[in-house]
This record gives sequence, structure tokens and C-alpha cells, in this order.
Amino acid sequence: MTCDKKHMLLYAVTDRAWTGTQTLEQQVEAALKGGATCVQLREKELDDAAFLEEAIRLKAICTRYGVPFIVNDNVEVAIRCGADGIHVGQSDMRAGKVRALVGEGMIIGVSADTVEQALAAQAAGADCLGVGAMFPTGTKLDASAVSHETARAICNAVSIPVVAIGGITKANMLQLRGTGVNGVALVSAIFASADIEAECRELRALAEKLVDA
Repeated sequence: MTCDKKHMLLYAVTDRAWTGTQTLEQQVEAALKGGATCVQLREKELDDAAFLEEAIRLKAICTRYGVPFIVNDNVEVAIRCGADGIHVGQSDMRAGKVRALVGEGMIIGVSADTVEQALAAQAAGADCLGVGAMFPTGTKLDASAVSHETARAICNAVSIPVVAIGGITKANMLQLRGTGVNGVALVSAIFASADIEAECRELRALAEKLVDA
């Protein structure tokens, strides 16, 4: 699957902390029904076997909705489950090595918080970038703050899609107007909601306003 900027519009990143009475599969399907355009499975606690089983289930759901399924960090799980993509951070495996392992058919996303990192990722074969944290976030405590000016500079410097991440909510999303991002990646703004499907409809409408600005 190729990386189309439309897939970045409402990029849902899972977090098991918010499952509550629903399974992760139920939450992801609700997000897709509400208009999520991409799903990234992020698991920091599961062993590889459980991670793979979950990835296979979520990949099947995303395929039904025609939405890219991305695995965070774990290249082996991404390959074995047939994921559409893999996302890596600056402290993870470099994009060039990831490309050598996954081949040309898999989307590679890379986290970047400077223009230099963004250009290096693009040169190494990244298909898209995650830029943030744009606002304070409790989801990823080690995330560096990225100014809106830096986000704009990154978007101007690269030719691949860019998604903003970190502390983005309905209340502050439109503050990202003018940065040039192609969409927003959200964790708790989606998965902490009591009605994920309805919340995603509202978030998608805002994201469309953001990218059309």
C-alpha cells in the first residue's frame, strides 16, 4: 500500500490503558466507523506472541475498512502480520535498515522533531513523518516539544506526508492551521472517549477544516 496524504487525516494510535469495558478490537472498529483514516497499533507491554496475535486481528479489521494498518516499533511483528506499515522513532531502528528488512511494499513512518531529522528520514526512505509533541501530553512522557514554527519548517522541507502528534484535542487542533500538516495522530482524544465512533466523527470534521485551511 502506498502512503497517501489522505491516510494521515485522522490517524488513530491505540493505547491499551483506555480499553475499559471494550476490547481493543471493538474500540478500533468504532474509530473506523467514525472516520479514522489510519490505525497504528502501539504495544509496550505485550510479549511478541501476544502482540502478533493482536496485530493479525486488527489488520483484518482495518482491511475490511480499506484503511492502512501500521505497527509501532516492532518490525518483525509488522512483517509477520502483513501490516501495511511500520512506524519507528529516532531511538529505534533507522529507516534505511527498516526498508532493507520490509521491502518496498510497506509504508515506513518515522518520528521527527527537527528539520534535520525529517530530511534524514526522507532520504533514508521514509514514506511519512510523525512530528510532535505539538502540545503537552501525558501519553508519551519522553516526547520533546515541537513548536508550530518547527512543524511548518519540516512540512516545507520535505515532500512526504506529515502528521502532527502529541496532546492534540478538539479544543486545540485548529491551532495547527498554517503548519502544513496533512493530519493529526491522536491517542487519548479518541480512545479515552466514552463514544469513540461519535468522537471520531467530530474529530474528522475538525481535521478536514485543519488541512483545508
